[in-house]
Amino acid sequence: MAKFKHYDYNQMSMVVINYLEQIQPGTFEFALHYLISEKLDLSAFHKPYKNDTEGCPAYDPAILLKIILFAYSKGITSSREIQWCCETNIIFKALSCDTVPHFTTIAHFVSSRTQAIKALFEQVLLICDQQGLLGHELFAIDGCKMRSNASKEWSGTFKELEQKRQKLKRLIQYHLSEHQEKDSCESEESLERNNRKTKTIQTLDAAANKIDAFLKQNQPRMGKGKRHQSLGKLKAKPLIPASEFQFDPVRMICICPAGEQISHRGVKTNERGQCTAYFEGRLLQCRHCAIKDKCMKNPASANHRKGAGRQVSFALNDQRAPTYTDWMKHRVDSPKGKQIYSHRMSVVEPVFGNIGTNKGLSRFSLRGKNKVQGQWQLYCLVHNVEKLAKYGGLSG
Repeated sequence: MAKFKHYDYNQMSMVVINYLEQIQPGTFEFALHYLISEKLDLSAFHKPYKNDTEGCPAYDPAILLKIILFAYSKGITSSREIQWCCETNIIFKALSCDTVPHFTTIAHFVSSRTQAIKALFEQVLLICDQQGLLGHELFAIDGCKMRSNASKEWSGTFKELEQKRQKLKRLIQYHLSEHQEKDSCESEESLERNNRKTKTIQTLDAAANKIDAFLKQNQPRMGKGKRHQSLGKLKAKPLIPASEFQFDPVRMICICPAGEQISHRGVKTNERGQCTAYFEGRLLQCRHCAIKDKCMKNPASANHRKGAGRQVSFALNDQRAPTYTDWMKHRVDSPKGKQIYSHRMSVVEPVFGNIGTNKGLSRFSLRGKNKVQGQWQLYCLVHNVEKLAKYGGLSG
């Protein structure tokens, strides 16, 4: 039987290495190291530090940027895992020069440097332009939906938050009553229990005040379609639709469901650029109509002189003016438009595919629009640096 030299992947060894030699030319980490060390202005990251004359030396923002962007390129977003990589992975050690920032330092850096990250993104984009990676032929936009780190406890409709507020108030009242009943007890165990009750009351009171402040400062935001949770409650009473009216576009007359000919109010162009004929029932017709409760949204308006009868309108399709939507449809359906649209798909959609699938960004780990924007721009930076590493002049 053949003999081979023994090896063990679990063995420990002390190796003398040069960190710079571990950053090989032509790799993503080389382009990242070169850009941050030689090309980019990081002065925006230096402003928050106030330790010129006193205080502990801080980690260099260049080091933090290198390890964070390299971690994002590997699909690692956890600050604890980034710290662990700095302790064990040789490439992370090379980029950080064997410094190991605490995970809280990494997390705070990502969440508090949104404006500086924005300035850095612009600089990298200009370098991409200098390297000839921007064609200046097509500007395309796209979007994607991504999960986020949001508090489900403090989310919901105004009705649900109101119910939560009432529940918190009942809990506060219950604990206060129980606290007052046992207030006369002076044993050590009772005092400790009362202290816990007091802290519970304070916590519940703070939560109730938080909901009160939100309900006072905000208004309901109505969605559309199936995502509108209160859609069923906002539906108006059903009225006789305009399709029940007999409209003659040739003679320009309209007969209502009660058999009365209502007045023609003219032909105008609506907000969509559509030529529309407008009709309105006369007051005497609608006032004594037997079905006005089913026909009119406000039947009482026909009972006084300044009121109005039922109003309907009909689109005149043969006289419809072209709209911006028609103009865009014509452009997209044209041979040139189809060519541009297919080009757009190859320009912008691979960006989301690379960031979401290859780089592993499936959800944002931060809360708040500004923090999420900063994390998204860091991932976009990773994408652009990768382009510079592969197709730019940073191969070394």
